[in-house]
Amino acid sequence: MSLLGLDVGTTGCKAVVFDIDGKVLAQAYREYPLIHSQPSWSELDTDRLWKNVTEVLLEVNQKVRSNPVKALSVSCQGEAVTAIDKAGKALCNFSVSFDHRTIAQAEWWRENFGAKKLFCITGMPLHAMYTINKIMWYKENCAQMYAKAVKFLCVEDFINYRLTGRPATDWSLAGRTMAFDVTSKSWSDEVLTVAQVDKGLLPDTYPSGTVVGEVTTDVACKLGFENNVIVATGGHDQPCGALGAGITEPGIAMNATGTSDVICPAFAEPVLSEKMLSSNYSCYSHVVPGRCVSIAFNLTGGLLLRWYRDTFCDGEQARASQTNCSVYEVIIEEASPEVKNLFFLPHFVGSGTPYLDSHSMGALVGLTVDTTKQDVSKAVLDSINYEMKLNIDLMNQAGLGIRKLRAIGGGSKSRRWLQMKADTFGMAVASMKTSEAASLGAAILAGISIGTFKDAHCAVEAMVHIKSTYYPDEKQSRVYQEKYELYKELYPALKQFNFILR
Repeated sequence: MSLLGLDVGTTGCKAVVFDIDGKVLAQAYREYPLIHSQPSWSELDTDRLWKNVTEVLLEVNQKVRSNPVKALSVSCQGEAVTAIDKAGKALCNFSVSFDHRTIAQAEWWRENFGAKKLFCITGMPLHAMYTINKIMWYKENCAQMYAKAVKFLCVEDFINYRLTGRPATDWSLAGRTMAFDVTSKSWSDEVLTVAQVDKGLLPDTYPSGTVVGEVTTDVACKLGFENNVIVATGGHDQPCGALGAGITEPGIAMNATGTSDVICPAFAEPVLSEKMLSSNYSCYSHVVPGRCVSIAFNLTGGLLLRWYRDTFCDGEQARASQTNCSVYEVIIEEASPEVKNLFFLPHFVGSGTPYLDSHSMGALVGLTVDTTKQDVSKAVLDSINYEMKLNIDLMNQAGLGIRKLRAIGGGSKSRRWLQMKADTFGMAVASMKTSEAASLGAAILAGISIGTFKDAHCAVEAMVHIKSTYYPDEKQSRVYQEKYELYKELYPALKQFNFILR
């Protein structure tokens, strides 16, 4: 018996099959492009996304015929939404997190409802990225399409629907819509009434690890599934990744470096304080029952590395090809060993937390005639870490008590970068035996749904394993702390200038 975790992100989707000890049996990946058809728009082709999902599912199923998949669930990006008609056909592309067309809708909420009231209900600091703003935008700007829509679905709901015929989602992903009551764990009648959005247009919600249904016979045949494969509710990719890194109790947080760079701690009760709100930290359901999570994020974490790779690193890509290794590993290993007064502001698609400033833009500050490319590479890496240190400090001021980290995603594969993280953050950073923690978290939820594991804690004990732990070097930490104090001045210094440029 095997379990499948399907992780559907902003730039690609990955299916990973695990045995019940957490060993990877098969995996497949497909990348898809972001679509920018108009200024400030960021979308994914809904049909292309589904096609890529079917391809990775078929590929892994062909590799595990001797140990077929018994259950699966979906880990996915938050906030993205599409609409379907009564025949199940997609009516529009997925608009993703950093689609900025909905700034006017966010301001409408601020003026007509209030950011604090919205946060106290939904646990979401007011921002344009959330799903309810996108739905409101479609209602105001695409009336004919809106009239045809029978459901507005986020990525998990959409895939569950295509696999089973049921448009169901879980509490963690519903929380990312800014329309879900974090306390009652149900769609907020008050928010939806004010938004003038019918609750019937949204999917049913359940705790993570709840059986949605079986993969339909036709779909199972096309994708190579055996009969009676269960689909369970999964979750938002960050809490799924946290589960896959063993984050079930307070004190430990996940650090995921993917398209975005994210810190995700777990805690026992909802924290809806003024400090959380002023730092723009969300509070919503973990995929582990009885736990909440928050996320701090930089939208341009891995996206910055990808931009840097594609724009400046032809030589590194050639050397990576020659040595059969990752181009990112080449960039990291060749980066300068020195920490210099050279800083990137990694806000290429606006800032993440704590500012949530859609007007903020990227910058490289501190260039001199002596600056080398290796210095720039180091500044890229260091600035991503400084942005996360800023968030860790503020989360701890809010009482979330982060004492150590577990790293997942592409960045967790580099020993040098993990040591840089430990030195910058001043705390232990562990890497996991599988870096695909979001898929593992989804697979754990699938296993719980069919009774393979009693609960999340038992599943983590069986499937989640630490590979290495990196501890901060005191001397290096002092150097990073000095540079970090300078980095904190960068965004305030550029804020007004970036506003003018936008």
